[in-house]
Amino acid sequence: MDYFEEYCTKFVQSVGSKDGAVSPTIVNSASFAYETPEIAEGIFNGSIKKPLYSRMGNPTTSKLESIMAEMDDGVGAIATSSGMGAIALAVMSLLTCKDEIISIGGLFGGTYSFFSETLSRFGVKTHFFDVDELENIKNAVNENTKIIFLESVGNPNMRLPDIKKIAAIANECGVALMVDNTITPLSILPLKLGADICIYSTTKIISGNSSALGGCVVFRAIKEKDDKFKTPRYKELEKFIKNMGKMALVVNAKKRAMRDFGMSANAHSSYLTMLGLETLALRMDRIVKSVETVAKELHKNGLNINHPCLDTHPHHQRYLSDFPNGCGTLLTIDMLTKERAFAFLNKTKIATITANIGDSRTLALHMSSTIYSDFDEKTKNFLGITDGLIRVSIGLENPKDIIEDFLISAK
Repeated sequence: MDYFEEYCTKFVQSVGSKDGAVSPTIVNSASFAYETPEIAEGIFNGSIKKPLYSRMGNPTTSKLESIMAEMDDGVGAIATSSGMGAIALAVMSLLTCKDEIISIGGLFGGTYSFFSETLSRFGVKTHFFDVDELENIKNAVNENTKIIFLESVGNPNMRLPDIKKIAAIANECGVALMVDNTITPLSILPLKLGADICIYSTTKIISGNSSALGGCVVFRAIKEKDDKFKTPRYKELEKFIKNMGKMALVVNAKKRAMRDFGMSANAHSSYLTMLGLETLALRMDRIVKSVETVAKELHKNGLNINHPCLDTHPHHQRYLSDFPNGCGTLLTIDMLTKERAFAFLNKTKIATITANIGDSRTLALHMSSTIYSDFDEKTKNFLGITDGLIRVSIGLENPKDIIEDFLISAK
């Protein structure tokens, strides 16, 4: 059976209902009635599983969360209003003032800004490393380190982390490992590779058609015996582990982040995201094959392409061994100068110029003049942002059409 095939069955059977409305029901209510004060008490203390308030969860969103948790073999999930909301929820649920983060690899600009600028204003320090600096990463862990964070594929530098080795470091040092898996849902299963928390912008390929802003965080279960989250490093989790056992990370995030920061998903976005999930496996299968086809053909024709399927990429062997189901929708083209990049984008008939990725359509964006426009040169260099860099997210179009259009546009 093809790798993605099992998910085709799983998703359509999970999203649809065999009793009543087949399509998921949108519960468009901000609040919920409790009938009696006894029921209200039970809902608030968790002994009665009914909706509390839409900021804390909604029946439509709860269904999405259950599917996302099952997808990644997690114990539970929390859907959020956006991908950055998901990152904020996951990170802020574990951090206190003077804590530290180790961030690995190329990062989406919004994530880098959140770590380097916003969190620093609240006394949280972040150390940044390349994906291959394993010894330096290990040596950077200290008593204040709470999180090791990485993207499954560097966006947009296309560098691939060795997730198993980084997970081994995190587990040896007793530090939480978070993986932003936005680009590689299904292709990579971070929790099975040793991560503790998996993060998504569901706005991207999970929804797949630019219709729904959203995010999601998937958590592993707390182990019955020894667990890194039972150590003094995570003393704030003690009461949640005592009361909620294996679900402690989920409840902690709901209480310490969702309740107080309010990055809640809305029911209609959760509904649209589930519709996207029904076809995710089909789209991933096609797109990861198209990305390779496009990257190799453009490279053969002399364009400066960055994708690990090419034998010129420094992580080509890692791609072959650790990413057998592809590494998502992205590739980059370096046109060397801003002027040439703009000329390409003005000529292309296929690509839509937008900041999104993972759409059904092929998307493209000049990085230096948009998302990274206010970053200094040193940071741009670290993140792989050059003057002529165009990030491309390959869509569902015929790859031959994409290739033909790009070759004409590059002249």
